[in-house]
Parts: sequence; structure tokens; C-alpha cells
Amino acid sequence: MTTTHDTQVATAAASGANATDRFQTDKSPYEAVKDVPPERVNELAREVLESIHNTIRTHKVTYAEYNALKAWLIQVGQDGEWPLFLDVWIEHVVEDVATEHRKGNKGTIEGPYYVPNAPDAVDNTIPMRDDESGTPLTWKSTITSVDGTPLQGKVELWHADNEGFYSQFAPGIPEWNLRATFHADEQGNFEIHTIQPAPYQIPTDGSCGKLIAAAGWHAWRPAHMHVKVSAPGHELLTAQLYFPGDPHNEDDIADAVKPELVLDPKQQDDGSVAINYNFVLDPQS
Repeated sequence: MTTTHDTQVATAAASGANATDRFQTDKSPYEAVKDVPPERVNELAREVLESIHNTIRTHKVTYAEYNALKAWLIQVGQDGEWPLFLDVWIEHVVEDVATEHRKGNKGTIEGPYYVPNAPDAVDNTIPMRDDESGTPLTWKSTITSVDGTPLQGKVELWHADNEGFYSQFAPGIPEWNLRATFHADEQGNFEIHTIQPAPYQIPTDGSCGKLIAAAGWHAWRPAHMHVKVSAPGHELLTAQLYFPGDPHNEDDIADAVKPELVLDPKQQDDGSVAINYNFVLDPQS
């Protein structure tokens, strides 16, 4: 994603550094696993290493290839792109395993561009620039528990703009642009006014882009909206919602699209679109 905002350029390195800084600020990853026994660490670490060893032996990896890998891994860290790499190519499997027990809505990856504590929306409208481009979108739906009980929960929504850029990760965009928190009423109903985002390519001018080019892959993500949906006594749902007809729904670089997450937008007479996508949350066990 490289373009110009207020004469500043959004680069993979800058986006990666922002994602790394945000992760280190917002997450406390070691606290959650501080009581994991050495046997578990040993088991996981050895299996990962053995998988790498088997790949080297099976494919007769050369020293030149090994040194290229070492240089690339170093560069990923220098570019700050570990959150991007892990969230694009690894997280979808972790998410599948972590949520396979759920009976409510399907979720998918969070991705590297979440920012907590987004402000409450005013008049059910996400913050946006006066000249924000994109098709207006209205979303009216409900949040319930798996037994049908309405939940007075909240929806955190964030998505890219019509050029594929996220606020707080690309320069020249207002801090909370296209990021907000919406609240359901006592009947579980909520309403959202935003724009329909566009498809975009993940950053390709850094280390992840080098991998994509070397492997002959594409870098496209289909258009999507990110959500975190929560309610007291229920499991947090993290998901991305997609739009039908996008050519990259079938070959998303992040492998995060699920059929249950594809919307059914209805074209309105004024040129806007309307969607209805309800959330069913699982109770905490």
C-alpha cells in the first residue's frame, strides 16, 4: 500500500513499525502463558523445529537458500513486519482451533490493524472525513445469545478507506477515521452508518512483499469490515465481513474468508447499500 496523503508516503516499513508498536502497547502476551509448564513449551518448540528440519531434509535446502532465509528473517524484524507476517499467514489457523467449539457466529482473524478503545459513534455514524469517498452503507441488526436472548452488547467496527488505508497506520488520516464503537439497545438492536470499503493489497515494499514476489503470489485482500462483538457473560467474537462478487474472496492472501462471513448487501434507490447481519454469541463457559 503506497500512495500519498498530505505529501507523506505510506510505506510497508512505516505500517509495519506502527503495527509492531501497537501490538507491544496493547497486548500482554506473556501474562496469559506465564503458567504454561515446560513440558508444553518443549512439545511445541520441538515439533516446530522438527517440521523445519524435515522440510530442509526433504527438499535438500542449500546453504545459499538457508542464508537467504536468515537474511529475510532479520529484515522482517527490522521492517517491523512480524505482526503482518503472522496475522496474514498463521493467525487463521490459530483462530480456527481457538473457536472450533462455538455454536454461534463464525469468526476470523483480527489482523494487525486493530486499535482498542475506539470512541462511541455519534448518531450511529462512524467518524469519517467530510469528503470521504466510498458507497454509503447502513447496517441494522441484532445481537443475541445462542438461546435467542437479546444482548445489550457492543460492536467495535474498523475498516480501511476507499484507497485501502487504515487510520493510525498510514499518514495523513484523522486518528479515529473509520473506527468506532456502537452499542445495542435492550432488545439487542444496533444501527451503523459507514461506507463500503474497497479491496486492497497488503504492503508489498517490505519483507512480506519480497516473499510474495519470490513465491509468485498475489497480495490482495478482498473488501472487508472488521468487528469485535461483545456482551457481558459471553465470549468475544472477532470477525471480518466480506462482500459478494469480490474476485479475491476465493484466494484471499490471508486465507480468512469463510462462507458464513459473506454479506448480502441490498442496493438502495439513493445509491447506498443496506445490510442485515446478526450476531449470535456463545456464553462463557
